[in-house]
Amino acid sequence: MYDLKEETERIVVAGVCTFSMEDTGHLLDELSELAQTAGAETVGRIIQSREQAHPATYLGKGKIEELKDLLWETSGTGVVCDDELSPVQMKNLQDMLDVKVMDRTLLILDIFAARAATSEGKIQVELAQLKYRQTRLTGFGTALSRLGGGIGTRGPGEKKLEMDRRLIKNRIAQLNRELKGIKCHREVARGQRRKSWIPVVAIVGYTNAGKSTLLNKLTGAQILMEDKLFATLDPTTRNLKLPGGQEVLLTDTVGFIRKLPHHLVEAFKSTLEEAKYADVILHVVDASNQQMDEQMHTVYETLRSLEVGRKPVVTVFNKQDRISGEEILRDFQADCTVKASAKTGEGLSELLEALEAVLREQKIAVECVYDYRDTAKIQLIRKYGELIEEDYREDGIFVRGYVPADIWGKAAPSDVPARHGEDAAPGDSENRRR
Repeated sequence: MYDLKEETERIVVAGVCTFSMEDTGHLLDELSELAQTAGAETVGRIIQSREQAHPATYLGKGKIEELKDLLWETSGTGVVCDDELSPVQMKNLQDMLDVKVMDRTLLILDIFAARAATSEGKIQVELAQLKYRQTRLTGFGTALSRLGGGIGTRGPGEKKLEMDRRLIKNRIAQLNRELKGIKCHREVARGQRRKSWIPVVAIVGYTNAGKSTLLNKLTGAQILMEDKLFATLDPTTRNLKLPGGQEVLLTDTVGFIRKLPHHLVEAFKSTLEEAKYADVILHVVDASNQQMDEQMHTVYETLRSLEVGRKPVVTVFNKQDRISGEEILRDFQADCTVKASAKTGEGLSELLEALEAVLREQKIAVECVYDYRDTAKIQLIRKYGELIEEDYREDGIFVRGYVPADIWGKAAPSDVPARHGEDAAPGDSENRRR
């Protein structure tokens, strides 16, 4: 009887520290976490300080010799570099080290491929992988020609490299067509949501900041929660009822990370655009992480690259259960900040109140008397807005609350002109708008 088990890869992480870069040590810590998520064990690290990475081998000759010794001492089976390697750098390093060589981009793509569960996620990951491979078809070794058949066709034929490029190009075109159909479906879904006047809150944040845990705690979504980078990949949308009775849609998005591969951003654009069309951005921050400020900067930079315009931002400084003592936590780009713990539930009531206050600023304040024939209009305020007070009087029903500007035209009393937008406010003394 043979005992078969999968052998864990033992890798050494390597990085180049330039004068213009942030702390490479913390980046390699993150790279080690990525490797752990992918199923590998980090057994060593190499950091070289130089003005820029070596154009041919990424590391200098002396560091490569040091890396060889470290691989031998730790029985390492592979090397992962913190930057995206060119095809020449990867090939030269593999030839010199005689072990598998990967870069940060390839490692993230591998994690995404393992985590993708839905058909959309699998298509997006495959597209990103093919675009990554397309630029790295350098023809390792000597590729054979494919001879044609018949008289007059005995030429060099189609090189293996050319055939691979053609196959990848055709597959990319097919995946883009499938993604285009998925994008159209998402746009239809967004259109339906806009017609329902239910606000959308997009949860964004650095990977492993606790977005999925927060969504589960608020809505009971029961999606996967793990203390790993990119534990969940596919977006999830759930209903949430605020304390005032208004319903909102909470949408979880894929986590961001420093040096997020360009191919992934392009492939997952239709998914990441959920933040672009949201009414409010809920920014989840891991307050227990020493690199919190750099992670927040990465999130905002990624949002800008996705052309997410100026939207109200509520920042949640999560994982307060891991913090001992009082710390000053600030986010100058947020409209409102809340300290909370998605794991214990601490501060979640304050978070819901903050969301309600931010959404309230986008509504019209209503204080008016409705005729008893207009009870259906009051129901619109109750369903899509916030009904604070409802008093039945002799002359009608007195209502005080907040209503989205888009539906004021339908919810206005019969004696008030039904106009849309910012001008659709009651004009008399009883029907006033703030």
